[in-house]
Amino acid sequence: MRIIFMGTPEFSVPTLMEIIGQGHDVVACYSQPPRPAGRGMDLKKSPVHEAAETVGIPVFTPESLKDADEQQKFADLDADVAVVVAYGLLLPKPVLDAPREGCLNLHASLLPRWRGAAPINRAIMAGDSETAVQVMRMEEGLDTGPVCMSETVAIDPNMTAGDLHDRLSALGGDLMVRALAALSRGALTEVAQSADGVTYASKLSKTETRIDWAGDGQSVHNHIRGLSPFPGAWCEITVGGKSERLKVLKSAEVADASGEPGEVVSVDGAPVVACGAGAVRLVQVQRAGKKPMAAAEFLRGIQLKPGDKLA
Repeated sequence: MRIIFMGTPEFSVPTLMEIIGQGHDVVACYSQPPRPAGRGMDLKKSPVHEAAETVGIPVFTPESLKDADEQQKFADLDADVAVVVAYGLLLPKPVLDAPREGCLNLHASLLPRWRGAAPINRAIMAGDSETAVQVMRMEEGLDTGPVCMSETVAIDPNMTAGDLHDRLSALGGDLMVRALAALSRGALTEVAQSADGVTYASKLSKTETRIDWAGDGQSVHNHIRGLSPFPGAWCEITVGGKSERLKVLKSAEVADASGEPGEVVSVDGAPVVACGAGAVRLVQVQRAGKKPMAAAEFLRGIQLKPGDKLA
């Protein structure tokens, strides 16, 4: 099939490569424009942009698709279908209608739960026990279109957003090529989403990354793993009389420990920190300007003791 691929982050790359590997003609890739990154703030191409260039696919990076000229350029590519995976721009109706078979989106949730920008993080932060990766036919509404194919995935109790991201990314590539195969032979079925159970996965905000130790141990644990490895849940520790930010990348719930919220109640191999009810054990942390480290290594450099407080 003649395909336009639209995606930006690393999550999208396996789907692009699977489509190419199946022999489809990817006539163009659309991706977010290069953004300043790193200490030098040099412009950096997106992972999809870089992957497409390595295999010689033309890449377009418009700031918007609302412009009539951009819409005409898209239509002139004469695609059978557009495949959209975490592209990051809204597609106006002229773009949705341009490919002969419309636009298929790969979405990382069990729709209609977690429509929107951050479904992987939100599912874990909410303590969901399962999620999915789904192929959906796109409409003008936000992730409202009918579902064509779905692969359900269990969320293990200690799984991080990074773990789930990688699992769904790999499954998504396989799911999309199966959907394209069905589409090419006229056998792709569509099931309308339920009107019940709709939730929205709003974009992550910096204001919600700080750990609230007053929550119960399970909710604090879910918060930590739902933000790991990026942007990272954090708290403050005092080192040499100065406050320092500490990211917590991995934790484990400890139900039988107690103390004041944020109080270190044990340092036997790893810090155990009391919550509003129960506690969590810090498994992997990252000090400001340092690499991620196991809790045991962290304790060799920071002399925490029972009774110390994390804020």
